[in-house]
Amino acid sequence: MEFVFLAYPSCPELRILSFIGVSLVYGLIITGNILVVVSIHTEARLCTPMYYFLGSLSGIEICYTAVVVPHILANTLQSEKTITLLGCATQMTFFIALGSADCFLLAVMAYDRYVAICHPLQYPLLMTLTLCVHLVVASVVSGLFLSLQLVAFIFSLPFCQTRDIEHFFCDVPPVMHLVCAQSHIHEQSVLVAAILAIAVPFFLITTSYTFIVAAVLKIRSAAGRHRAFSTCSSHLTVVLLQYGCCAFMYLRPSSSYHPKQDQFISLVYTLGTPLLNPLIYALRNSEMKGAIGRVLTRNCLFQNS
Repeated sequence: MEFVFLAYPSCPELRILSFIGVSLVYGLIITGNILVVVSIHTEARLCTPMYYFLGSLSGIEICYTAVVVPHILANTLQSEKTITLLGCATQMTFFIALGSADCFLLAVMAYDRYVAICHPLQYPLLMTLTLCVHLVVASVVSGLFLSLQLVAFIFSLPFCQTRDIEHFFCDVPPVMHLVCAQSHIHEQSVLVAAILAIAVPFFLITTSYTFIVAAVLKIRSAAGRHRAFSTCSSHLTVVLLQYGCCAFMYLRPSSSYHPKQDQFISLVYTLGTPLLNPLIYALRNSEMKGAIGRVLTRNCLFQNS
């Protein structure tokens, strides 16, 4: 039993252009996120909880894109763009697991900023390395557990005779569109999983930033308020980008499913968000920018020596 992807261009010229474009973006994603991870692990001044979570986020982004982008590149050049039932279920499992872990980790990063700004004296005692590791592991394990439950449910449903997926990879909305036994209960079950992975972390982020804003507004000096807000601006930008796309894709009824529109949005959160995350943190954070610059300089000196 195989599924066939229909979203790929049929024109040879467009296929080559698509392959080159996606390859370039994927190369930038891997390079940018690896630079972030290496910079955080080699720079002593970046050995703080905030940067540990940022490095973990970049690591998840690398794995997240690796689940689908190489498959997209291979299918772009192949004449038969098929995937087995088991392959589709496996791809969806890891894609949803890592995407959910991404959302959970962004909530953890918001909590880290809340403790740093609202309880600065207790911050070193509360945000220990052990707690940071446990929070990252919990984010990944929670994402995997939620994904396994959702994928097992979806692939236990009966599929129609048509095996055509109007998408680039095995995502939840296009695969659910192939289920014959569409019912209100099935749709609600998928919606519950989306709420747990997207809406609940977003609520925790909103709550954290409510307390952060209240604490920052009590700071008398304008410079102090600016410094406090600047530590959160990069994270907020990433949150809005990530959750905006995910909410549009998963927190909506199946009746509003539009293949062409969904294909574009999926490319945004599959390629756009992982590409922009390291750029946002590097451009809006002087410490991160300086660390990446030093890593690149050391690499150039090593190659020239």
